Amino acid sequence: MRQSLKAARVRAAGVDLRDTRPVALAKAGKLRTSSKLESLLKVTRQEFGHGRYRLKLYRFLSDNLPLVGACIHTWSRLTAAPGEFEILANGSNSAAKARLDELSRRISDNGSGQPRTMTSFLIELCNALFRDGQFGGFLTVNSDGSGVDRFVPIDTINLGFDEHASSRRLVLDTGEKSLRLDRPDFYHLTMGDSLVAPMGKSVLASIPFVAYIEQQLVDDMRRANHNSGYHRLHVKIAPPERLAGESDKLYVERINSYFDSTVRMIRDCDVDDNPVTWDNVDIAYVGPEGNRSISNNWFMNHRAMVEEICAGTNLAPFLLGYSYGETTTWAKFKFDLVMRQVQSVQAEIADFLSWIGNIELALAGYNHTCRYRFDNHMSYQADGEAEIESRQVDSLLKLHQSGLVDEETARSRAEELI
Repeated sequence: MRQSLKAARVRAAGVDLRDTRPVALAKAGKLRTSSKLESLLKVTRQEFGHGRYRLKLYRFLSDNLPLVGACIHTWSRLTAAPGEFEILANGSNSAAKARLDELSRRISDNGSGQPRTMTSFLIELCNALFRDGQFGGFLTVNSDGSGVDRFVPIDTINLGFDEHASSRRLVLDTGEKSLRLDRPDFYHLTMGDSLVAPMGKSVLASIPFVAYIEQQLVDDMRRANHNSGYHRLHVKIAPPERLAGESDKLYVERINSYFDSTVRMIRDCDVDDNPVTWDNVDIAYVGPEGNRSISNNWFMNHRAMVEEICAGTNLAPFLLGYSYGETTTWAKFKFDLVMRQVQSVQAEIADFLSWIGNIELALAGYNHTCRYRFDNHMSYQADGEAEIESRQVDSLLKLHQSGLVDEETARSRAEELI
């Protein structure tokens, strides 16, 4: 009886939960179009206003905090590895490859109009991607349509959505005018975008509060060093006994001479000199008690804050020089994890650069396509990679000699290893 009542309520609602076939759902009109769904998931202009303030905060942290700047610098340089365009065709086409190489030497320009090579362009791209969570710009072509001119980046702090459109539409809002960006010459890269962060997510999103605590700790230590009198000496001189028949004037002059000679001695005392005084001179340290323990506690607290910031940017502390023990094997494992993340970001950047390269080949009249490939090989990995390749060749030869792999299969696999 309960099941029949439940089924009746489901049928009354117009939904049959037992019918989950995609074709049946589509015919019954249960699936929505993207425009109808996006109308329900609007992103307000206020959210983008807050996003601009967050980007300003991330840029301030990156420009003014050395630790945060080092994190962004490390991520950017790891991701902006050397690379080149490859022609996807049987055989090689030297003319098309040369054209793509020329494009790599002038893919963008700097503020003064000078051409910017692929290396510096990738550093700027990765820096914006990790710091702001997004990167975008326009691809321009030559006036005669013979090829790509350059890629012109924009300041992504001015990006937003047109909330009055029926579907989400990216716009460039400069305050004076708004430019629609649903156009073929615009490309937008985002990192970690989602429903709550449609414009991407910076790697600095989780560290502003921790960075504030770390800087407050540094400022407290600075003020403590300044006010507590570290490295100050208090010299106390006991007046000597008066000699028999010594007048008051001579006694005061003798006391002052003792004082002046002691002051001169301490002033002129070098690092490797030893002070020699009478037993009536007492030299005391002025400052807080337990100076060494206080410094050690401060160092441990500051190190914890530093490690929190590094972890917030998905970096192991040793990658920034913060290593406190034996990390040979553990560091290699962590570096492999970091490079996996780098390669996932490089995949999106490679698609973007391949888009530019294919447009260049199409405008130049070549019937070829290309892709951009990053080279993440390190010099210290050469011995290990050579050993792995040697083992693969030996295994392939043994399989062929034992008759488990025919000659044609062995040749195709050997070509993949070369």
